[in-house]
Amino acid sequence: MLTAIIDYESGNLHSAHKAFQRMAREVGAGEVVVTGDADVLASADRVVLPGDGAFPACMAALKGHSGLYAAMVEAVEVKGRPFLGICVGMQLMATRGHEYAQTDGLGWIAGDVTRITPADTSLKVPHMGWNDLVIEVPHPVFEGIKTGDHTYFVHSYHMAVSNPAERLAHVDYASDVTAVIGRDNMIGMQFHPEKSQSTGLRMIANFLRWTP
Repeated sequence: MLTAIIDYESGNLHSAHKAFQRMAREVGAGEVVVTGDADVLASADRVVLPGDGAFPACMAALKGHSGLYAAMVEAVEVKGRPFLGICVGMQLMATRGHEYAQTDGLGWIAGDVTRITPADTSLKVPHMGWNDLVIEVPHPVFEGIKTGDHTYFVHSYHMAVSNPAERLAHVDYASDVTAVIGRDNMIGMQFHPEKSQSTGLRMIANFLRWTP
């Protein structure tokens, strides 16, 4: 089994690679590679799309790497490979983003990526640090995870999901902030599971074992 973490030069992938490798060893999930090679991505059994930075730049970078975008879409939409989007990688799953300029997303989860607007204006944006998950919809990725478990966030935008059934968890930041989305073979996490200690590692392991 091969898990491919897509490298499209949008963030430091070292910590994610280490975390996925560690959990793959623990659950017997095969090999984990960081790759910008469309052929390797096409052969993968699972696909992980990380992302740091602005939505438009990340989408442009993904589409600008020869064959990567098409290989990812085929793997997820046609072959039904399990997919995990992390941080901006999750946001790219949306219909569109509104950071700097309106930009089309992958359209896998209906919704818009909009700036976080806490009702308490003393709260800073970006939303940065630990926050407690509120699980809304059961999912295999939450096995061994409960409401109140905390994960690590660094972001100024979040996804306003059109279908409530596709928002699996949120956190409270003087308003509901989307934390986990998903449907079918796709899952997205706004937080960084690789930086979220035992909770994040457990969710990585759950993803690696998940059979949609």
